[in-house]
Amino acid sequence: MSTPPRQLFVAGATGATGRTLMRQGLARGVSVIAHVRPKSAQEEPARSWPRKAVLELGDSEALVEAMRGSTTVLQLIGTMRKRFASGDTYETSDIGTTRQLVEAAKRAGVDHVVLLSSVGAGRPMGAYLKAKAEAERLVRESGLAWTVVRPPAFEGEYHRPPGLLHTLSRLKPLRNLRPIHLEQLAAVLLRVAEQRAPLNAVLEGDSLWAEVAATGVQPPSGA
Repeated sequence: MSTPPRQLFVAGATGATGRTLMRQGLARGVSVIAHVRPKSAQEEPARSWPRKAVLELGDSEALVEAMRGSTTVLQLIGTMRKRFASGDTYETSDIGTTRQLVEAAKRAGVDHVVLLSSVGAGRPMGAYLKAKAEAERLVRESGLAWTVVRPPAFEGEYHRPPGLLHTLSRLKPLRNLRPIHLEQLAAVLLRVAEQRAPLNAVLEGDSLWAEVAATGVQPPSGA
């Protein structure tokens, strides 16, 4: 008996990882609903996406209704310190949005949450990693099946990790710290969401790179 296709609800669809995931998913015919804030709905590429949930996450009733029928929620929302001047904080952008999405997912009948976290969240030091660790806790304790993805530094678009990191990651003890390209990260997130596996697991280091290998996606030439 064939497994029904998954329907993915993508929070953070307009970020760098989210845009890459949406492009890959739509190209492959994956059923994806992109969460888009009203102020971004008419901007590209969101304007061209066929299925959008245009709402603020704080509108809990609208969020639940938008999620109904979805099987997996991908939480890709996060912020950076440079956005603090515009009002973003780790509490609102990383922790608060995760709390809102988890509560809505439980009410909407979603059976899987995929959280984009960060390497180092298992032993958090500093406000950024502590926020990621708290978001992970909310997902783990949600009562829903979950998968946490902890990538190292991103590469692609405006993400340019230091060249020294590439050099150091050639050393065997540091090999899992080599930067991951956004194309690879997006492919892993899609694979995990579509397969609903591995469940209740953290993908970091060897386990993450094994998933990268399973996707068969290579960094673009010249990356």
